[in-house]
Amino acid sequence: MPRARLVTPLVFVLALAGCGTQQNALAPESHPARDIASLWWWMLGAAVLGVGLIAGLLLLAWIRRGRRGIGRDTLGPKPGERASTAVVLGLGVAMPLALIAALFVISDMFVIRTTQAPAATRTTMTVQVIGHQWYWEVRYPGTPAVTADEIHIPVRTPVVLQATTDDVIHSVWVPRLNRKIDTIPGQRNEILLEADAAGDYRGQCAEFCGLQHAHMAMIVVAEPRAAFRRWLAANAKPARTVSTALAHRGEQLFMDGACQSCHTIRGTSATGTAGPDLTHVASRATLAAVTIRNDPRSLAEWIRDPQHVKPGNKMPDLPLTSAQVNALVAYLDALR
Repeated sequence: MPRARLVTPLVFVLALAGCGTQQNALAPESHPARDIASLWWWMLGAAVLGVGLIAGLLLLAWIRRGRRGIGRDTLGPKPGERASTAVVLGLGVAMPLALIAALFVISDMFVIRTTQAPAATRTTMTVQVIGHQWYWEVRYPGTPAVTADEIHIPVRTPVVLQATTDDVIHSVWVPRLNRKIDTIPGQRNEILLEADAAGDYRGQCAEFCGLQHAHMAMIVVAEPRAAFRRWLAANAKPARTVSTALAHRGEQLFMDGACQSCHTIRGTSATGTAGPDLTHVASRATLAAVTIRNDPRSLAEWIRDPQHVKPGNKMPDLPLTSAQVNALVAYLDALR
């Protein structure tokens, strides 16, 4: 078989299995995620044993049938060769029911309870995540800090993630930290979010929510507590005053045009809510829900033709000149 025919199915299988380095549920970095991974390995072991047992019985039947030979006298089972009731009831009924019951009990009593947000942790820290088509709004109750597509948490600290939605059903899933949790209209769901080590953990919307469902990702940034406190204090402040002439022109263009009707920049007259809060947009690593990098070139491309970058999003194509795009980029790039 040509090498290409072998490689293509392998890539397809790995893609379906989610075996990437960023969203790998089998590389846990928290206690809840380790419990989920352990349960998965136990389920895999039970499945392998079951398949092995069935394959062994089929092989045994094939060998015995081959020894007898195939002829008229072997077309129907003889009384002594019929499967015993004990084997049928034991391997076909009792064993599967016992395994399913055991997995249910383990999942409910041990895994689910450790992944939920217990009442004891609610005084530690809470993060609110609101799903939109198609980005994540992140708020920190008790502070004015608002960001998008990035969830900053202190390392080795239990954090209660409260998930809600502004439109349709979404699903928050950061595989290396915990299980999925749905955002349902009119309902608030909670989950425990914590990380054992500092780092960036990629998450994804795991519930089909529209055209750009595949491009609705997030990054959980786990950092030392001192670094997190500095980040939270900086993001709680209003937007800084820009200093260059080009950035000033961009600010005036932003406030006088359609941008301010869709976005909020705290400390200015921009109070729109249709799109993400841009008060400290330049401090984020990505744009458009981790679709593109946050650098001046990508930002200019996004402003110039957002529908090309992310078709179906709510940001309209604005009739801007190159000079206007450059001014807007200079202004937004100064909002750190």
